[in-house]
This record gives sequence, structure tokens and C-alpha cells, in this order.
Amino acid sequence: MSREQKAVDRARKAFLTGRSKSLEYRITQLKNLLRFVRERQNEITEGLKKDLGRSEGGTPLYETLGLESEINLAVKYLKEWAAPRPVSKSMMTISDQVYIQPEPLGVVLVIGAWNYPWAVTIGPLIGAIAAGNAAVIKPSEVSSHTSKVMEDFLPLYLDKELYPVVTGGVTETQELLKQRFDHIFYTGNGTVAKIIMEAAAKHLTPSTLELGGKSPCYIDNNCDLAIACRRIAWGKYSNCGQTCIAPDYILCDPSMQDRVIEEIKKNIKDFYTEDPQKCLDYGRIINQRHFKRLMALLEGSTVAVGGENDESECYIGPTVLRDVEPDAKVMQEEIFGPLLPILTVSSADEAIKFINQREKPLALYIFTSDNKLIKHMIAETSSGGVVANDCLMHFSVSSLPFGGVGNSGMGHYHGKYGFDNLSHLRGCLIKQLKMEGVNKMRYPPHTADKLGWARFFILKHVDFGSLGRMVLLALMAVFVAVILQRYFTD
Repeated sequence: MSREQKAVDRARKAFLTGRSKSLEYRITQLKNLLRFVRERQNEITEGLKKDLGRSEGGTPLYETLGLESEINLAVKYLKEWAAPRPVSKSMMTISDQVYIQPEPLGVVLVIGAWNYPWAVTIGPLIGAIAAGNAAVIKPSEVSSHTSKVMEDFLPLYLDKELYPVVTGGVTETQELLKQRFDHIFYTGNGTVAKIIMEAAAKHLTPSTLELGGKSPCYIDNNCDLAIACRRIAWGKYSNCGQTCIAPDYILCDPSMQDRVIEEIKKNIKDFYTEDPQKCLDYGRIINQRHFKRLMALLEGSTVAVGGENDESECYIGPTVLRDVEPDAKVMQEEIFGPLLPILTVSSADEAIKFINQREKPLALYIFTSDNKLIKHMIAETSSGGVVANDCLMHFSVSSLPFGGVGNSGMGHYHGKYGFDNLSHLRGCLIKQLKMEGVNKMRYPPHTADKLGWARFFILKHVDFGSLGRMVLLALMAVFVAVILQRYFTD
């Protein structure tokens, strides 16, 4: 039996003990996870510095503060999320209990990514724990130092049978995918996502796929360009552009292109100094393979800002490309790096047409002071999420579902959405062995009178307060005793 299979089997056995069903136990595990995030801040920071060149200040801002917020939210609202959820009734069910009961799925596989290895690995884990599942945690081998921190320290805080950490590369992941899970939560690229879905299909395992794509950024003539470009520059060059929801390219009127370039250039200097290579807040490309991929994407495009690079450090400076054509190499795949192409369009409708001719992106960014235009673009496009007049910030809003659509992914998480995504929402109808007269309309022999009453009872939905329900129940009792007896008694 492989190491991976043993970890899954142990998690399954631990889940079957039932201990993760206890809300108190889940809350204890979540609090332990919070303690881990706070007590191991030094190890987390050091791992990210080695993997991505992340600064000490960047670690809490882009990784751990969001996790702390998600954990606190889950602890605060878990009893409410896990409680039975009453639903509306029809006349047929007015005297019954009708509700949704969230229940754990079982054993969840969480496969994390390397770009924000804590946020996109521990984030789904929070939902899995809150929902009462066991979870096998597979951090990305690409961010190897962070993976080692997870392997060494998470088992010191969490139930290591319920939440094992399995490290390794492609071989180990393939072995994990041979096992049966009750849900797979993957963050990464579309190529690997297809492999995961194929493996999941063998066991009919549902999957959440958090992917990416080319997220467009439309700048309208009617906006504060200085503020817009400041927010775009921050969204694009944070984490050296290695963000699944980074603005991938800009669409703007030809008359705006020079001003956009100058504003972004100014903000690059403000954020990262004259020499970003020496700036502690500007990261590095994860490895040489991705460095070479990004350098190849520059071919055939005109560099307006930046372009400096150093392969020995996996450094590519913040770069802006001008007059980019739709068929340029940089427009054929998600960039996932600090290259920002600008394409010109004559109108918002042309921008909408351009966006809709391509795969649905994970995010759409709109910069304008025109609220009607914002609503128009939302109505005429499709994307995982939309942000007007900012970038990235929807990821931090726990009351919004985060996820993709089409090629940018399926499923969602954050806050209650993560809990629901990793729960089975079980429909429950509790009846009593009484008031049998009402049921005679559904028993043979079927008649026109019975069908008429069935139509009334089934099609009439009600939404009464508690007093209204009491009154209706009293009337129902009279109705059953008198009216139905007249029509349906033998």
C-alpha cells in the first residue's frame, strides 16, 4: 500500500469514527488552525521569501490575514451554517417539517497552488473542516519551502489522522487521484484540471476547480485615470503578476493609451522605486521554466515600460506592452507574470465583443464613473467575478462566492459558500401518521374530483408566520374532517 493510499485510508477511518461531526470538535480544529497561522508566522514568511521572494509585510497582507478572517468567520457562524434550514411549504406539507440539513461529504482532497500557497490551500481546508469533513492536504511541490512548512508544522496543530499533509510531485498526485474521495478541490491551471476531472469521473467524485484565464480590464474615457492606473498597477504587479485574478490585459480607447502608459509607469516607480530588482516588495518568478515561458511571450510585442530581466534571479521587471494585436503571443494564454499588454478598442461595445469572443475569464475589471456602463458590461458579459473601479479586492469579501465559470473553473468558496460547497445539503421531509384523509386524493382509484383537490393542494404555496400557521392548521383540521370526508370517504 502506497504512502498516499495509507493517508487516505487513515482519513477515511478517522471520519467514520464520527468525531468530525461534532460542531465543538470542528471549532476546536479551526481554532487550532488559527493558532498555527499566528504562531508559525516566521516559518510561513521565511518559506514564502525563499519560494517567491515575498516580503515580510507581503505575507500577512496577501496570505495570512485573509485566512485569519475566514477562520474567525467560520467559528462565529458555524452553528448557524450547520443548523437545519427551514424552507417554504405547500398546502400538502403545511403540517410537516420541511428543511435542509447540511451534512459532511466525507473525505475531501485539497490540491493547492504555488502562487499564494497558503491562501489557496488552507482557504479550502477551512471550509472542509467547518463542514465536518476529513481532508487530505496536497500542497504544491513548486513552492517547495512552503510545502515543507505545511508538512512539518500542520500536524502539530490539527488532527493528523483527519487532516494529513501529503507532499510530493506529479507521481504522488497521480497516486492520490487513484483513491476515492468524496470531493476534490483543485486550484491551478486548466490542463491539470482536465486530468483531475478524468480521475474524479472514475469514482463519480464531484470537483471544485479554481482556475484562471485572461481577465480583461476595460478603462473607460469617463474615469479618474490616475486612480484607475494606480489600482491596476497594484493588481497586476503584486506577487510579480502571479495571481489568477490579476488584470491580464487592458482594453482602452487609442487616445488614452499614452496616458495609461505614463500613469502606470509612474505608479511602478512609486511602488517599487527606480530599480524594482532591488525593492523588497517586488517578488520573483517562481522558477526558470516560468521565467523562460514569460520571456517567450514578449516576442513580437512592443515594450513601452520595463522589460528588464535577470534569469539568474528569475527576475522580470514590471512591464507594459503597447499596441498589442489580438493574435500576439502574449494574448494566446494566461500570462501569470508581470507583463501587461494594452489593446485598443473604439468603444465599450467593442470591448464587450472582444471579451465575449474568448473564454470566460475568472475576473472582469471595469474602470468608469458611469454606473449605467458598469451595469451594461455586467449584463452583456460573463465571468467568475466582476469588480468595478478596483482590482483583486473581491477575493477578500467573504460574503461573495469566489470561483470561475466555463474555462475559468467551477464551484466556489469563501465564508458560507465554502461551507455549503463542501457539504451535502440534505432535503428532509418529516411527516406524521395522521390526517390520512388528505392523502386520499393521491391514492387510486383516480378521479376528476381527486385531481381537482390535488391541484389545489400541490400548486398552492404558502408562507405564513407562526400565528398564521396555527390558524391554517385549525382550518385544515376542519377541512379534513368535513370537506374531504364528503368527497373521499368510502
